[in-house]
Amino acid sequence: MVPTTNMIRDALAMYLSQKGMSINQFSGQSGINSGTLSRILSGQQPIAMNHLERITKAMDLPEDYFYSLYVDECFYYSSPTWRRLRPFLVRSAALGRLDCVEQVVQNLLENLVYAPMLFEVAEGLFQEGLWQAAELLYKNVSASEKYQNSERLAVCQYRLFRIAIGDDQTRNLQAAHLFECYLDRLDEADQLDGLKHLGHVYGSMHKWHKVDELAKKMLQLATISYNLQRQSDRRESNEKKTEKPLYSYILYGQLIRSTVCEELGDFNSALDWVSLYMDGSWIQEDNEEVKRTVAQFQEWGTANSMLYRVMAGQYEALSEYVEYISLRTDEIFIALYNIISSANRYDWNIDYILERFAAYIPYRTNLAEYGIVHNKQVIANQYARFLAELASYYLHNKRKEGIIFILQSLESSARINNETNIITCVNLFEQHRHLADEEEKEQYKLLIREVQDLHEKKIVQASSFL
Repeated sequence: MVPTTNMIRDALAMYLSQKGMSINQFSGQSGINSGTLSRILSGQQPIAMNHLERITKAMDLPEDYFYSLYVDECFYYSSPTWRRLRPFLVRSAALGRLDCVEQVVQNLLENLVYAPMLFEVAEGLFQEGLWQAAELLYKNVSASEKYQNSERLAVCQYRLFRIAIGDDQTRNLQAAHLFECYLDRLDEADQLDGLKHLGHVYGSMHKWHKVDELAKKMLQLATISYNLQRQSDRRESNEKKTEKPLYSYILYGQLIRSTVCEELGDFNSALDWVSLYMDGSWIQEDNEEVKRTVAQFQEWGTANSMLYRVMAGQYEALSEYVEYISLRTDEIFIALYNIISSANRYDWNIDYILERFAAYIPYRTNLAEYGIVHNKQVIANQYARFLAELASYYLHNKRKEGIIFILQSLESSARINNETNIITCVNLFEQHRHLADEEEKEQYKLLIREVQDLHEKKIVQASSFL
């Protein structure tokens, strides 16, 4: 392997010397014009990105072998040009060379004229799923524009919020708080999608009054935007589009408000909202996407109409609901959670239902196209709560296997830092400690220690956040 030297052209010259190759021979091997190679070797011509790729490949080296040196090539041995730096940034991101991305960005942002160009690259990386590199760019662009009220700054904060969302609910909440103050600076498309994603975070934290506030804003903005769109009968070609058609945000806002009423125990109001999102007759578009969307909301509405009767304590509605969800396997897990919660609330025996759907009790994710209950972080939270409800049901019926489900729920809750469910699990275990064997008590002790460690980390994170 060629030893790394101060300059790429030095490494190339050494390679030619060691191999006894002429410029013309390497030209044939690399596909680079011999005159161009000669000027590169003499320092009369900077190395373009496609030249770097050809040289590296011809020397049989890893693609990113000279990347660190190429940063020096671009900034210290020649004048920086966006024509070279843009493809280098994109390729460095694709290869995971975040160190090179960081070096380029730090050098470029000494001149703020590059901020819009770096933002454009970040947007492309975000769309391609290269979120680590995109995050680095967004943070640096944000820092360069922190004293400006620009929409670009707001979009950077929105993207950083999206990237930050993960399994840790405390960190998700911090990310939501940071982003929310930038929400109104976004255009209508990003505002609507931002409201949706904020709703997911606050929903996973059971902050239902906050979710309702966001849903009201979504409904208001989506309704105004939809009416304006229909009045003009067209959208401007340069206007940013939402992730979904505007009418779907109206239906989705109504679905969220129905979910909020359900969570707050107001099942009559929840049913009122169901009747609204099941009615798509006001939608003026007529195409397959509209038909598919309306059919999906009508299906949810049918299921939720039965569910809310069950959750309101109408035992006679339970069998109808069970038969309905039995034909919709993707919905069974979440339906079981609601059935078990109702059984615990109204002291029902649902052993026959648990036996019938035993295969669906292990964790099954369902990332549906819409719906607050199907968002990834909400699903993880729902699973932890499901296990706690199942534990409560078994223990209420004097069945020892409830201890196992408490421990599983506690483990899942610790993983996503769900403090509310952790407290629920601790209370359940302490109430039924006498049913646990020594091995289960030891497992509980280890989990509590893990929870304490997470709590200490949270305090450190909170202090650094402030």
